[in-house]
Amino acid sequence: MTRLPSTLIAAAIACTAIAAHAEERYTGMCDASAAVALGYGRFVVADDELDVLRIYQKSASAPVGSLDLIDYLHNRKGTDKNHEGDIEGAAVIGDRIYWISSHARKGKDGSVDPHRQRLFATTLAGAGNAATVQLAPEPPYESLLADLVAAPGFAVLAEASKFGPEDAPPKEGLNIEGLAATPDGALLIGFRSPQPGKMALVVPLANPAELIAGKGKVKPKFGALIRLDLGGRGIRSFERVGSDYLIVAGPRGEAKDSSVKPAFALYRWSGSGGAAPKKVHDLDQGSFRPEALFFDPDSKELVMLSDDGDEAVGAMKCKDKDLAAKNKSFRVMRMAWPPAK
Repeated sequence: MTRLPSTLIAAAIACTAIAAHAEERYTGMCDASAAVALGYGRFVVADDELDVLRIYQKSASAPVGSLDLIDYLHNRKGTDKNHEGDIEGAAVIGDRIYWISSHARKGKDGSVDPHRQRLFATTLAGAGNAATVQLAPEPPYESLLADLVAAPGFAVLAEASKFGPEDAPPKEGLNIEGLAATPDGALLIGFRSPQPGKMALVVPLANPAELIAGKGKVKPKFGALIRLDLGGRGIRSFERVGSDYLIVAGPRGEAKDSSVKPAFALYRWSGSGGAAPKKVHDLDQGSFRPEALFFDPDSKELVMLSDDGDEAVGAMKCKDKDLAAKNKSFRVMRMAWPPAK
C-alpha cells in the first residue's frame, strides 16, 4: 500500500487531531461515487460510469460480489455501450439502501438524459462477512426531476435544470451528488450545483419509502429548501454520523479549476436548516478526489473514496471503456472518528 501524501498528513495535524491512515486501493472500477458500509469490513460501492454495484472487503483489493442494475434501471441499449444511470448518492434506512442519480443533463453537450433520473432502493441481505445487497421489488422512481422543477419554492432548481453541469456561471446546471438519511426515515438530497450566492443546496424528501412503493402513483413530499455555507463549495457526499451530518464539500467543476482552495473540505452540520456547518478538516490531498463518504461503525472510521476516473493507467485514463476492469482501481482513505480531543 502507498502512504498518504504529506500534504494530507500535514492538513490533518493542522486542522484537527484526526488520525490519517494509509491509502487503500481497490480494483474493478474507477469512478467511486457513492458507498455504504455493510458491516464486518464490507462495503458496497456505486460507479457513476457503470450501473453495477460492487461489494468489497476491507483491505482485499478485488470485489467479492456485484449487483448488475442495467436492466433494473432500464438503461440497456442493446449494444456494447449502455446508457449511464450516473449514480451519485446512497443512504441507509432500515434494511434498505436508497440510491440517487445525478438528475443532470449530459456534461459534454448539455442534452437532457432521462436515464440519469433515478431514485431507487436495494435491500440488505446476508449477514456478517456474507453481507450483500439485492434488488428491491419496486421499480426505480423516474419523475423526481419533474417533481422538483414543479414544486413551489424551488425556482432556483427549475432554472438550473435548463443547463448542463459543466456550463459556466451564471448558467449553473442542476447536479445531485449527496444523499443522507434522517432519524425519522426521510432523505436529504444534496446538490453539487447550482450554488446560488455560493451556497450549497439541500432538499428534504419526507416519504422515500412511500414514493418507491407507490410505483409512480405517489408524489414526493418535499421540505423547505436549505442553503448551507460550505465556503463556496457544493455537496459531493454526506452521511449522518451520530447526531450530526458529515459533508464532503467540493467544487462544482474540476478541482484544478476551482477558485476555492483547497477545493475539498470536510464539514460537520447539525441537520437544522438554521444552523451553520462547521469546517472540520481541509482535504488538500493531491489527486485524491473524495466523491463518497461513509462511517464504518465496526472500526469507528470515517471512510472516503476517490473518483479516480481521470487517473492515468498507461496511455489511457482509468475510466476509458476500453480499459479492462482488472486494470481499473480507486483509492480509499480512512480516518479515526470521532477525532481525538
